[in-house]
Amino acid sequence: MFARVTSYGLDGVEPFEVSVEVSYTGGIPSFDLVGLPDAAVKESKERVRSALANSGLRPSPGRVTVNLAPASVKKYGSVYDLPIALAMLVGSGQLEAGAVAGMVFVGELALDGSLRQAPGALSGALFARETGASALILPRDNAREVSCVDRVPLLAAASLREVVDHLAGRSRIEPLKPVPYESLRERASSDYDLKHVRGQYEAKRVLEIMAAGGHNLLMVGPPGSGKTMLARCLPGILPDMSFEEALEVTRIHSAAGELRAGSAMLTERPFRAPHHSASAASLVGGGRDASPGEITFAHHGVLFLDELPEYAPHALDTLRQPLEDGFVSVTRAHARKVYPSRVMLAAAMNPCKCGYYGEEGGRCKCAPGDVKRYQNRISGPLLNRIDLRVRVGAVKVEDLSSAAPAAESSARVRMRVQAARERQRRRYAGSGIFTNAQLDSSMIGRLCPMSAEADDLLLAAAARFNMTPRPYFRIVRVARTIADLAGEDLIGEEHVAEAVRYRAPDEDR
Repeated sequence: MFARVTSYGLDGVEPFEVSVEVSYTGGIPSFDLVGLPDAAVKESKERVRSALANSGLRPSPGRVTVNLAPASVKKYGSVYDLPIALAMLVGSGQLEAGAVAGMVFVGELALDGSLRQAPGALSGALFARETGASALILPRDNAREVSCVDRVPLLAAASLREVVDHLAGRSRIEPLKPVPYESLRERASSDYDLKHVRGQYEAKRVLEIMAAGGHNLLMVGPPGSGKTMLARCLPGILPDMSFEEALEVTRIHSAAGELRAGSAMLTERPFRAPHHSASAASLVGGGRDASPGEITFAHHGVLFLDELPEYAPHALDTLRQPLEDGFVSVTRAHARKVYPSRVMLAAAMNPCKCGYYGEEGGRCKCAPGDVKRYQNRISGPLLNRIDLRVRVGAVKVEDLSSAAPAAESSARVRMRVQAARERQRRRYAGSGIFTNAQLDSSMIGRLCPMSAEADDLLLAAAARFNMTPRPYFRIVRVARTIADLAGEDLIGEEHVAEAVRYRAPDEDR
């Protein structure tokens, strides 16, 4: 007897169809699994046999051959347990072939027959919708994750027995009701708010520009000046993700198995802060199976690198291409994956090893050569990709006084950021981009009009600092964001002046 059941696999975060084929033949009882399975897939035969027996179903005797097609593509994980079990039941005559036709199945089986969470369920739901499947049956722990997907019946089951009874017509699993994305949105409370940051008015302004336009930021200052706290305040001023952005982010975390059982779609922008001992593979992705890295987990959010010069220079330089392209291609001997990596990079560093170079009072004890060597751990090409650079000096004593004016809250700043992002959304509707930082040079001339005075100032700055095209266009993008925050369609001289100020070398400021 032969049977076929449809499931799916993941190439990075993109789903592809996997046909689970089962053939029963006579002879000595055996169970052979082929189709480039990894170790977790190979072990499914023990889980499936036990789950069938403990669900009151009989694993038929004889020789069983299971093929996962296409056989030339590596299959990962335990998500094929449910389709293998159902294909065996069809092949042995315990289920009708028509009962599974046109449907997609995914899920890991426990030994008692219950279903466990499947990584990548959201990608699977989108795959089922795009291929016109009659339904997707998946574990109940994935129900909230896929709840926003419409136009395809999604059936969440708790056990193999429940699925079999539904397919045999003995009981019915009701399809999930689609949940509007807006109903999932909720702002998580945070201990970090800009109203708690004393002084640092220029740094707060730069943080607002970064959030409004999706730009990269480097903060340089002595220990204790508030660089890390400023970065930790970023989630509180970032705008809500659109539904399309939330889909992309959730698919990444789901495919990597980072979602907890019962989790809903992610609505908060990611904020990732890896330790400075992180390797190149952990930052951009790698390993034997070409797994995603921190820059992918931060997609549509913030990648925060504190103590930037303490990272291995080679690891930092691997970020250069993903920051520019918005995606990273991870190639290994047995795998090649392409992951999205559209992030805002926020970095913080001391100006020297002791941390006090350039500060008043002569506290720095580093030799000039030591300062240069420390700063040179950050390569020029990486710095070239950072739009905003700000000096975060020591907080003034008068700003620490209880009599100092109250600082503006993150909620107030976020309202301005949201308004600027809304202007960008309308401007770039249908173009596939979301922020000013994503503009390419071919679009800048059409979408970033500037006054004659602003154009003259920018040309003068480019000549003075001997700019290449990359920093020139990055200044235009930042100026576009500053104009958006001011509610202006035309980029003015004052917008360019501020953008140049945050780009110019420290000695020229």
